[in-house]
Amino acid sequence: MDKPKKSVRRKTSGVTIDEVATLAGVSPMTVSRVMNQGKVRDLTRERVMRAVHALGYTPNLAASSLAAAQHTRIALIYTNPSGAYLRELLVGLLRVASSSAIQLVVDYWDELDTEAERNAARALAGRVDGVILPPPLCESQAAVTELVKAGIPVVAIASGHLSEDISCVRIDDFHAGKEMAEYLIQQGHSRIGFIRGRKDLSASARRYDGFVTALHEAGLEVEPGLVQQGDYTYRSGLTAAEKLLSQRKPPTAIFASNDDMGAAAISVAHRRGLDVPRDLSVVGFDDSSAATTVWPELTTIHQPIAAMANAAIDILLRSIRRKTDGTPVLMDHVLPHRLVTRDSVATPPKRR
Repeated sequence: MDKPKKSVRRKTSGVTIDEVATLAGVSPMTVSRVMNQGKVRDLTRERVMRAVHALGYTPNLAASSLAAAQHTRIALIYTNPSGAYLRELLVGLLRVASSSAIQLVVDYWDELDTEAERNAARALAGRVDGVILPPPLCESQAAVTELVKAGIPVVAIASGHLSEDISCVRIDDFHAGKEMAEYLIQQGHSRIGFIRGRKDLSASARRYDGFVTALHEAGLEVEPGLVQQGDYTYRSGLTAAEKLLSQRKPPTAIFASNDDMGAAAISVAHRRGLDVPRDLSVVGFDDSSAATTVWPELTTIHQPIAAMANAAIDILLRSIRRKTDGTPVLMDHVLPHRLVTRDSVATPPKRR
């Protein structure tokens, strides 16, 4: 009987499935089958398990989920997105899908009305095993209701309305918005303009609530003219920034609810002959590619979009595996954010 080669025992956290496969003289897929009780020859199973014990290998939850992903079809549905945000999310999903047998289905729902969303969700339910809903569809009651009714596991990205029937992956938008506002106040700003996100998204409301709370705690008032509505698109950021900078007494800083609108605010400032950050500080939210393709680069809140994609697929795969016993996996998974400082913020200019 063949014996696996001797190896120095390593800590569990440092051992990979590839190392187990090498030691056992089999492929990583064979190791995966053994760990997931798949069909393999008894001799092969013994070799793999000896290698597992020799290395102290323990598969993590995500790896177990991925091993169960054979022939699984997961859909990403989007509409009217922030281009930069969607790219980050899609790249994260593709990386996970490419390392497993997941088939990623990407579908575009072009601003459908409620009834059309219901019909699209019913049609989708017949050809996929799970669905990921990014903003703004993450809070589409019509789509969620139809998918849940069909028994399709759903994960909403960046949704604050956690349904009892679906899972959610998000950050703490309230504290992220509050932290950014506090940072601007610490830099000496007291007249801070705010560009809101879409009205129909709870994440937009939570970011604004965090902003307002920070101002109130600092003894500052929220002037209605310094708050303008956007919808997460670059164009809406242009319009909102023009309104803010046309004020008789304009703000010394602008907090945009995402990077696309923050980039637009910098563009408007440049067009008006203002130097960023000497004359005007600008910050964004998400830390998407838009934050580093403008000059100066945006100070922003880093939202771990790729990690959110990984978590969403992990939750879906566990839900799909447990559908047979009728026990759904429902989670409100909150990931950490962080404030990323770049060159778009300075102390406010002195007024004459």
